[in-house]
Amino acid sequence: MNILLQAAPGGMGGMGSTLLMMVGIIAVFYFFMIRPQQKKQKELQRSREAMKVGDKVVTSGGIHGRIKEVGETWFLVEVADGVRLKFDKASVFASSSDVTIN
Repeated sequence: MNILLQAAPGGMGGMGSTLLMMVGIIAVFYFFMIRPQQKKQKELQRSREAMKVGDKVVTSGGIHGRIKEVGETWFLVEVADGVRLKFDKASVFASSSDVTIN
C-alpha cells in the first residue's frame, strides 16, 4: 500500500511535463505554420477583392491578360484582341504591371 502512494506523485509529474511539451509543440506549429498561412490567405483575398476592370493579371496557369468584367466569383480576362476567357477568382494569383497584350 505504501508503494502505491509513493509512485503516484512521480507518475503525475511525468504526465504534466508531457502535457506541457505537447502544448508547446502546438504553439510552435500555430505561430510558425498556421498563423503565417492565414495572414497570406487574407492578403491574397484582399488583393483579389481589390482587382477591377482594366487591371493586368496573371492566372495560376500562367495566362496573362487584362480584366474586362468582374463577377461575384469570376473574372472575364481578355488575353488577346477579342479573345476573352472566364476564370474563377481563386485561379488569379498575381497582378502584373508588365503584361503586354498584342
